[in-house]
Amino acid sequence: MESTISGVGVIDKAMTIISVVERQEQSLADLVTSTGFSRATAHRLAAALEVHGLLRKDNEGRYTIGFRAVSLAQAVGEMSMADKALPALAELRDSTGESAQLFVVEGSTRVCLASLESPHGLRTIVPTGAILPLGKGSGGRVLGGETPGSEDWIESVAERETGVASVSSPIIVDGEVVAAVSVSGPIERMSTEPGNLHGVAVVRAASAIAAALT
Repeated sequence: MESTISGVGVIDKAMTIISVVERQEQSLADLVTSTGFSRATAHRLAAALEVHGLLRKDNEGRYTIGFRAVSLAQAVGEMSMADKALPALAELRDSTGESAQLFVVEGSTRVCLASLESPHGLRTIVPTGAILPLGKGSGGRVLGGETPGSEDWIESVAERETGVASVSSPIIVDGEVVAAVSVSGPIERMSTEPGNLHGVAVVRAASAIAAALT
């Protein structure tokens, strides 16, 4: 079953092992049979892949897909989420005139998957990839488990950053909160009650993104 797809032998052989394990857990003997590699080659490559988290051993010593591979697959899914959210984020940015962001939970933090900046010179800038706390700021509170009121949005004023106000709404798919969409800007434009200004637009964006994800 040896593969020479890329012409880089060691990578092709490593991917052959991953492909075999992806279909079914494999003992070292199984890997030798399934790949046609020598026992020494199969062991060396599987052990290296295990070190990098792409494979792991189960309780019976069989190789299975590692948690690093799972996280990479999740990252691909999140990139797809960002792509699908962009039209609604653009509409939110354009309708409010403020910066719009998409956040997801990562461990004990939240990560900005997508960010579109306000056209105003004075604006909130949250770079794509920024890591922010849970439980602080409207987006952090949404993803931290706080339940929005009857309006379906949460607002914050100078909570995470001085001079900044924001409004966020959960993106719910199959009954679960998978992300949060936010709009943020300077308090002088957003006011001390930003939800009254932009809550409806944020909830509309959350619904549009949820629909795009299903």
